[in-house]
Amino acid sequence: MMGFLKIAVLGRNARAAGLCGRSKAARRPAVVRTISTTSPKGTVMPAWVIDKYGKNEVLRLNQNMMLPVINYPNEVIIKVHAAGVNPIDVNMRSGYGATALNMKRDPLHMKMRGEEFPLTLGRDVSGVVMECGLDVKYFKPGDEVWAAVPPWKQGTFSEFVVVSGNEVSHKPGSLTHTQAASLPYVALTAWSAINRIGGLNDKNCKGKRVLILGASGGVGTFAIQVVKAWGAHVTAVCSQDASDLVRKLGADDVIDYKSGEVEGQLKTSKPFDFILDNVGGSTEKWAPGFLKKWSGATYVTLVTPFLLNMDRLGIADGMLQTGVTVGSKALKHFWQGVHYRWAFFMASGPCLDQIAELVDSGKIQPVIEQTFPFSKVPEAFLKVEGGHARGKTVINVV
Repeated sequence: MMGFLKIAVLGRNARAAGLCGRSKAARRPAVVRTISTTSPKGTVMPAWVIDKYGKNEVLRLNQNMMLPVINYPNEVIIKVHAAGVNPIDVNMRSGYGATALNMKRDPLHMKMRGEEFPLTLGRDVSGVVMECGLDVKYFKPGDEVWAAVPPWKQGTFSEFVVVSGNEVSHKPGSLTHTQAASLPYVALTAWSAINRIGGLNDKNCKGKRVLILGASGGVGTFAIQVVKAWGAHVTAVCSQDASDLVRKLGADDVIDYKSGEVEGQLKTSKPFDFILDNVGGSTEKWAPGFLKKWSGATYVTLVTPFLLNMDRLGIADGMLQTGVTVGSKALKHFWQGVHYRWAFFMASGPCLDQIAELVDSGKIQPVIEQTFPFSKVPEAFLKVEGGHARGKTVINVV
């Protein structure tokens, strides 16, 4: 089962694969260069790192982390102004996905150190381009950009980060860096589930009934807004204290999961065309039953055992177990008249271009629950680890 790794590669090469087209604004070429502009060697920066996996005490502020350099001609160095905190950061701190992610990590770094440490966490970034490789055509130093860094790369809880040019997009002009840093990872995760895997877009979504389980978190709040922008009817499942938030974002119906079994509350609803599951667990057993049968309706879950299988069983057995699991579930639901799919985060600058257009047109707004200064990264992790998110947690680095 190569699904995750295939999607990861597609994310890294999204422009070449044609998954999302560059917007007109992003197509304007940068200044042509005849030499590469790499960071001066021997300089250091502050970064929050871990030297082993564990609980929050493993987070350490390293004031002497080597400043990243451009190793490939398609890379850019970004000065980080703000960085989002996601549940995956907390999970990676504890070792989640290490077996699979180490397969993808920079072989030079792994060869020199024999391990992934010191590892900088953080996936979201909004900042300013400092330097560009020779092949970078869409950006130039001084451009304000945003990006979501793949989990096998060094992260964004640092003063500078290096990313591939096709993972970067021009920041929406209507947002501050703090606001922009709240969106890339959750937006691309939702975009992968809704658009790339679920097949919904602005041409075919109008009038469709969409159910979002776990609607008040980062992925859920973005998902509500994007399918509403495309004309869908949205039913959001969250707790009562988040109902005002999700209604403000566009949810037509809200179900409080604390007031009784969601399954029972949904029995009076019309069948759905699409279900996005951010919760997993028992929801997977009953949620697909609320889809329209034999109409192309799709259930997409973001809660999958792929990385856990590889952590627990190793590479080969983990991939085999994952393939058997997803294959058997997809076949079972196919015979019941619905589609069953898994979705993963997919890094893609071109897709962020499309999302930026939605943001600047006023159809998507960032939802930030709390911000922290760079010195308080451990406190931000504890906030996210506590769950019950009402939007995103953001670190102001500058």
